Amino acid sequence: MRVRALAGVAGPVVFTAAWIAGSLRQAGHGTLSVQLSGLAAPDARDPLIMITGFLVLGGCTLLFGQELAGELPGLGPRLIQAAGALTIAAGLLRRDHMELTAGPVSWHNQAHNVISLVLYADLVLAQLLLARSFGTTPCWRAWRPYLLGSAIATAAALAAFIPAITSGSGGILQRIAVTIPLLAMAAVAARLVTFHHSERSGPAPAALHRFPG
Repeated sequence: MRVRALAGVAGPVVFTAAWIAGSLRQAGHGTLSVQLSGLAAPDARDPLIMITGFLVLGGCTLLFGQELAGELPGLGPRLIQAAGALTIAAGLLRRDHMELTAGPVSWHNQAHNVISLVLYADLVLAQLLLARSFGTTPCWRAWRPYLLGSAIATAAALAAFIPAITSGSGGILQRIAVTIPLLAMAAVAARLVTFHHSERSGPAPAALHRFPG
């Protein structure tokens, strides 16, 4: 069982557990009202929980992208790796405050905002490009419609979230927009683990031994 494939499952699980725990720790706020970046801000309660979630997800996504790059053609795996690096940067370059406030912000808050927007775009494009690669890879072809659907759903959720960033529904919409691609990543990673287990367990179809690339 390859560690890099398992990382694609572990990262989303740890990140989701981190924002659930961080959300529950914020006294005086609705469980889903504080955005994920706010849970890592200096004035949040136990921000290390969310910071750890960002860093673990970023590192695991980098590893998972490396695994995909050795298995699939195209730029999709490279964009997955880029998403990992961007996630780490978003966790280290924190927002100034838990709540969005008017007025000037620090350079790292501004950098965090830019990185977040690039990361959102990357998540949509990576899924689209992976879906294209799946269409040319026999053992993944059946997964292409699901990944296309995930990319479209992610884009739709982001389109609803970005205009509502400062509203009370922003936190919920953001969680939906982030969870959709993480579920897709975990599902693909779990399938990769199954492939590699089949290789060790006994004979498998030739397509499973090495994806064309």
